[in-house]
Amino acid sequence: MENRRVRVRFAPSPTGPLHIGGVRTALYNYLFAKKNGGDFILRIEDTDQTRFVPGAEAYIIESLKWSGIIPNEGVGFGDGPYSPYRQSERKANGIYKQYVQQLIESGHAYYAFDTSEELEEMRKRIEAAGGSASYNAITRQSMKNSLSLPEDEVKRRLAAGENYVIRIKIPRNEEIRVKDIIRGWVVVQSSQLDDKVLFKSDGMPTYHLANVVDDYLMKITHVIRGEEWLPSAPLHVLLYRYLGWENVMPQFAHLPLLLKPDGNGKLSKRDGDRLGFPVFPLEWKDPSSGEISSGYREKGYFPEAFVNMLALLGWHTSGNRELFSLEELVQEFSLDRVSKSGAKFDPEKTKWFNQQYLRAKTDTELAKKFIPVLTQKGIKADENYIEQVCKLIKEKSHFINEFWELGNYFFTEPAEYDKEVIKKRWNENSAKFIFELKEAFKTCSDFTAAETEKLFKQTAEKLGINPGHVMQLFRVCISGVGGGPALFEVVTLLGKEKIVQRLETALNKIEK
Repeated sequence: MENRRVRVRFAPSPTGPLHIGGVRTALYNYLFAKKNGGDFILRIEDTDQTRFVPGAEAYIIESLKWSGIIPNEGVGFGDGPYSPYRQSERKANGIYKQYVQQLIESGHAYYAFDTSEELEEMRKRIEAAGGSASYNAITRQSMKNSLSLPEDEVKRRLAAGENYVIRIKIPRNEEIRVKDIIRGWVVVQSSQLDDKVLFKSDGMPTYHLANVVDDYLMKITHVIRGEEWLPSAPLHVLLYRYLGWENVMPQFAHLPLLLKPDGNGKLSKRDGDRLGFPVFPLEWKDPSSGEISSGYREKGYFPEAFVNMLALLGWHTSGNRELFSLEELVQEFSLDRVSKSGAKFDPEKTKWFNQQYLRAKTDTELAKKFIPVLTQKGIKADENYIEQVCKLIKEKSHFINEFWELGNYFFTEPAEYDKEVIKKRWNENSAKFIFELKEAFKTCSDFTAAETEKLFKQTAEKLGINPGHVMQLFRVCISGVGGGPALFEVVTLLGKEKIVQRLETALNKIEK
């Protein structure tokens, strides 16, 4: 294994939108491959055609592209030496049948002809007796399969084209050991496993067989996947053993679950709906119901902030640092610092990450993203002015799509004034202060932040007013709102003419 080129894969099923837990799995595979100079592959595992959802595959590809998690090869990213990368296409090429036949011939798999009614009857019978229903070393003897039926009857049924499945023959009492990079040795007794279906008479393999065969043929060296697949690992180890591939079997690493922000359990779409945050990277419209689920992209998150947040859910760095570019994550990443326990998702922390990336953008970058919003509002402004606005309001923002709400007064006069501030601060003395300040500003020849603040304090002192008692009122008169960026920087950017005009307007409107 040491001398083999590292090859990992992300292998989702196209059964719906890609959950952020799936994106994290893809990310960890990507980081591990890049760190070790290896290959990262996207394989689509569409063996279960009954659960196929139109548009899901394209959604997966677009999600990875938006996130910057780009495979070296695979569906949507160009063929490599092991194409095709859709399991349905590989099935059409006859890739799987020879391996299930090999298992039959070696005695490690068998044909089963049981109908769904017979399986249900078996389940009810065992549960009624207080047992746990399972098709295994004990129950298989009372069912219709090539282990319990005479050989000539098995041949007759196959020749007649009867429906069948091929099941793995799990040994009755055997200890199966799985070495997991994150969890250490996992030991399972074979009596706890059932004879899983590997292949169906329509020629379609199940996930378990296709997964193992494809990983072998694509020379996968490490299987990095979610914790929910850990119970399947012993079965996969047996398949590698029975197919004679145990010496090149990939190393396993099962990632911790993403947990809901409150309470216990796995993070789900319902949690996002309930608490108001996305659980999908991109917006998704369900093709059958038309229901729309929100996405991080459409909510205004930067892809690099989204990826940075995901990387730290279940993996810790060597120090206390939290902000990393994708390239820096590659250098820092290692599986030995992935946690065994689940990682609780924190929507507020996710916003914090986006805020850090927003603040790190240049004012020019932010202006270019803000200009389309202004255009949509019918507003034209000098680009340098927009950059100055972005510089002031970005410190109070988590998202660019908040810029208009937080800074619309830079482009339009206030239509109304904060009622609470007016009720609390507006009186005869404060109105006189606003009037005197307006007059002082009119004659100001050096309309800078320092000079306007000086005039503000001098006017308050002249009238015997505490500057702190009228500062918020002054802000409301020029912006309509009681909070915002550094006040006298706002004053300077708006300019003398606008400030004097807005104070005049406020005096007229509020007095009435």
